[in-house]
Amino acid sequence: MTVPAGGGERRTRATPALARETCYGPTVRRISALLIATATALGCGSAASPPAPDPARELAGAYPEHATGGGALRTFELTAAEAEVPLIDGAPLKVWAYNGQVPGPTLRVRLGDTVRVRFTNRLPQETTIHWHGVRVPNAMDGVPHATQPPIQPGASFTYEFTPKDAGTFWFHPHVRSSEQVERGLYGLLIVEDRAPPPYTRDVTWILDDWLLGPDRQLEPGFNTPHDLMHDGRWGNAITVNGRTDTVLPIAAGERIRLRLLNASNGRIYVPDLVGLDAQIIAVDGLYARAPQPLGRFELAPGNRLDLDVTAQGGGRSLVVMDRFTPQRPNRLAEIEVDGTAATPAFPSPAKAHVPAWRGALALPLTHEYRLDARQGGPLGIEWTLNDQAFSGHEHAHPSLELVRGKWARLRFANASARLHPIHLHGMFFKVIARDGAAVDEPFFRDTVLIHGRETIDIGLVPLDAGDWMLHCHILEHAEAGMMTMLAVRDPQ
Repeated sequence: MTVPAGGGERRTRATPALARETCYGPTVRRISALLIATATALGCGSAASPPAPDPARELAGAYPEHATGGGALRTFELTAAEAEVPLIDGAPLKVWAYNGQVPGPTLRVRLGDTVRVRFTNRLPQETTIHWHGVRVPNAMDGVPHATQPPIQPGASFTYEFTPKDAGTFWFHPHVRSSEQVERGLYGLLIVEDRAPPPYTRDVTWILDDWLLGPDRQLEPGFNTPHDLMHDGRWGNAITVNGRTDTVLPIAAGERIRLRLLNASNGRIYVPDLVGLDAQIIAVDGLYARAPQPLGRFELAPGNRLDLDVTAQGGGRSLVVMDRFTPQRPNRLAEIEVDGTAATPAFPSPAKAHVPAWRGALALPLTHEYRLDARQGGPLGIEWTLNDQAFSGHEHAHPSLELVRGKWARLRFANASARLHPIHLHGMFFKVIARDGAAVDEPFFRDTVLIHGRETIDIGLVPLDAGDWMLHCHILEHAEAGMMTMLAVRDPQ
């Protein structure tokens, strides 16, 4: 299937259906000494005044500070190399691939397992692997010149870590990402719960788009002025798991966990599973506070969604559409419902502790980032954070220092008209305001889409020390400078 290329068409800005202010009063659980110290540092006000909001205390129990371990050592071999693979409509496509396949292999482990990946670079360029959304030791994060040297052609590197969280994560290069990811270098890392919910099936869909030339091969020009001035590289062929003809057969009554990843350089998707009961149970890996109807969820580059899907009524075919641009929908895949099956009965796993952080807007702003662009730089256009362009992963100093275990409130003010999905390494965060209005999304994120001229406030409590990257996940924008480093330091 072909669709218009570009990313410059007019789009409808959505008010997320899940971003409503609610009266959620979390039960404060037993917390670690670190968070107690943080709460003390925040202060409780005078005896005559009510206690000030304490977001660090509210976070306790949301997700673990330390990996639990106790599982198996799971060893994987990954090799990045040039390949020719039947993709799109089945014709051979020249790509760069992990282990000769696109998408790359899905690495599936259990919570508590230790992941060891022996990686070999057979590409004509240096590269690394970033474990997107996984709270890894800083040295395993895959950011060149910051957490490790780039892996040279012919060289190898071993990544080893014990994931702290169950969920849907992915891996991709962090060197020349706008080219290397576009050429096909990405794969899923699925960390299952210690006792996974008994879904009928666990299905993964990786959404991507490809810009093909007249020869039906990848257009060789990367970081073009058009892509840089707009919302990155948008392709003319949209695929699910590398194909335009993906069909998912299911029986009426089956209860499926459908994991979605947007691996595109720039394109945003709004998946429409009309005709199915589809509930969001996890966003960017972590379970939500409660299951939520899918509605109009904007799946930006880097975002993941886990859906609890049940079909009723056999003998029908449903077309799953992308409706990010309502007047120009795109076909994603087809679901064929036939036959019947018993529906597994079990409570939704979406029952996580996600603090509402009501009153957080009354707390001081820690830092504001202004997102904009200017002419100049090696690509002719620079995308900036506070008028600074981060070129080639070689910033000398972090733009912000945070304290491990201490609440922070960051603001992203988009002075441009373009889209910017902002991704933070090494931590989760929660959207607490859009254009100054308080919101309570019932889930955490590691990536949030910021529309043109929009301002978003996020709240976070970093639990992992190190130097972590913050960047736009429209990969052309990142390559043109919209990156920076955050330093998370231990409390003194």
